[in-house]
Amino acid sequence: MGRRVLVSGGAGFIGSHVAAAYVAAGDEVTVLDDLSNGAIANVPPGARFVHADIRSREARALLATGGFTLLNHHAAQVDVRISVADPVRDGDVNIVGLLNLLEGARAGGVRRVIFASSGGALYGAHGQLPLGEAAPKLPLSPYGSAKLASEYYLATFAQLYGLEAVALRYSNVYGPRQNGTGEGGVVAVFAHRMVAGEPVTIFGDGLQTRDLVYVGDVAEANLLASDRRLGPLCELDSHAFNIGTGIETGVNELAEVLAAALGRRLEARYQPPRAGELRRSALAIDKAASELGWRPRTTLREGLASTLRAIVGANGGGSGVGAVRDNGGDGRAGARGTRVESETKSA
Repeated sequence: MGRRVLVSGGAGFIGSHVAAAYVAAGDEVTVLDDLSNGAIANVPPGARFVHADIRSREARALLATGGFTLLNHHAAQVDVRISVADPVRDGDVNIVGLLNLLEGARAGGVRRVIFASSGGALYGAHGQLPLGEAAPKLPLSPYGSAKLASEYYLATFAQLYGLEAVALRYSNVYGPRQNGTGEGGVVAVFAHRMVAGEPVTIFGDGLQTRDLVYVGDVAEANLLASDRRLGPLCELDSHAFNIGTGIETGVNELAEVLAAALGRRLEARYQPPRAGELRRSALAIDKAASELGWRPRTTLREGLASTLRAIVGANGGGSGVGAVRDNGGDGRAGARGTRVESETKSA
């Protein structure tokens, strides 16, 4: 018999893939979303949908009375720029919203919480890449600070109330259904603009790097984290797992690969770097491999092709996307290493 699972933010990009994975696993799934960024069309068939804000009394009551065994929390304010411009708004959604759901979960006897954290925003700009879970944590943005505070709250709830909590610290997730506007993620932003025949904007010199992980692999990590036995909670990192690839991909090179996949010449415009963003990012995933049995299975070449086909298809252009060129190794852009003219090390 399957679990009763509530996925907050389950109509959004990552959350909808996670909700679909639970449905496919035979779980009874409820999606909670206010549709501020998500879409009804993303809710997987077979899942129940509840339209509510995570800060609302309705959301708290749903968890308190719904008989759920598992809360998977993906609803969030995810725009780093908004967090820098309006830290109160970011904290209201990302911290107060979490606490509201946790109080409902505590009252409803929820056994475990899976929390979507951020490896890129949490660790800050210090440490040797790829960064492990024990790396120094000094966020550069209020968004990262909210994620770190949320993990401490989860650890406190675990100690006080026995609520099991797992934090999945994502690198840069990409794939089908990702929004191409605003802070949608570099792959989605670039891909949507290129498909529309528009130039891309690169902030900074483009030598900054990101650790790009495919959303289908992320959904699998959520399933594995939902039923693995947890060891003792000795420190904040005890039940935290990096979910990434450990590979740096340069922003300039990513743009070139996407353009080549579409058979187009790259058109890029450069703007000054944005506040709160990291220079380099790569997460070590040894702990997720050893304790969750998880490793990413999708190469960047495969993931980009899948993403582009989804975008082209949604725009009525069919699936005529050429193969992304193989840059060596496992087919990831930058798999041979991207030279960065900086001594700064970051996640």
